[in-house]
Amino acid sequence: MGKLPKTVMSGLLALSCAWPTSTLAAAITRDDVNGAKLAERSDVAAGDLNPVMIKAQILLDRSHVSPGVIDGYNGENLTKALSAYETMNDLTVDGELDEEVWELLGGEKNADLLVEYEITASDTDRDFIDEIPSDYEELAELESVGFTSIEEMLAERHHMDIELFKALNDSKELTEGTTILVADIGDARTGVTIDRIEADKDRAQIRAYDEDDRLILAYPATIGSEENPSPEGTHQIKAIAIDPTYSYRPSENFQQGDNDEQLTIAPGPNNPVGNVWIDLSEPTYGIHGTYEPAKIDKAASHGCVRLTNWDARELAELVETGIDVEFVD
Repeated sequence: MGKLPKTVMSGLLALSCAWPTSTLAAAITRDDVNGAKLAERSDVAAGDLNPVMIKAQILLDRSHVSPGVIDGYNGENLTKALSAYETMNDLTVDGELDEEVWELLGGEKNADLLVEYEITASDTDRDFIDEIPSDYEELAELESVGFTSIEEMLAERHHMDIELFKALNDSKELTEGTTILVADIGDARTGVTIDRIEADKDRAQIRAYDEDDRLILAYPATIGSEENPSPEGTHQIKAIAIDPTYSYRPSENFQQGDNDEQLTIAPGPNNPVGNVWIDLSEPTYGIHGTYEPAKIDKAASHGCVRLTNWDARELAELVETGIDVEFVD
């Protein structure tokens, strides 16, 4: 999606807010998640948030195998993360949350995975955008494309689906000094050297390998679409931009609405390419973030590789120019 954006640091401001009572599920407590046992997963009604799944997703995230958004449900991105974790640990690969995987993850132990966080002045002293325009011409008029709410900001910071964030913190007023529950996703991956990357279209996953061809990182991804397929073959990383602007060029990329003129959209997490652009040697294609993390592998892209903002940012910190990115079926 788009040409190489220009790196521009964007300042985001904000305000406090609360939301109406969530109807997603009965209240889930910190102890429910931190003390969850594998055998308890069948005790949760279909369609309800599952403490076992929340715990598994946080444990996988802390193991540097991304489940995408932590949402408390057993979906395709969790299955892909489990398969990658099994590959990394030389287990039989079936994508199942079984006793072997659960034990290796440390699931049977009580652990501080859902933790308390006290909202600070720096969290609340910001300006949020009331609404992100869908029309690119209107979007280009904004000075920054920041978060729309404090809950969106805090949920993204902790790799959480915003609906799970709301359910865990039901009816709390998000002001300075309020204590909320968030996922403790640990530190970003460091100390590894990526030798090559696969953009696996069939798995809908980015997989990074070291020089010994060992899988060391995996992220769920949206990779192209039938209308706008991703490129074929192997390409190289040309440049890396953090907090990029987005250059909309309809003659080279795609037509958005009635917009037929070139536009530049300001930086921010709700920018069309999120907070990261990793430029590839194939013109106009790259690996980037997204303003809709819950839709990773659930909505098509315009040919590029789309990750959650946090996964794209971690990958950007670990890669260098010249690394091969192979698109595989």
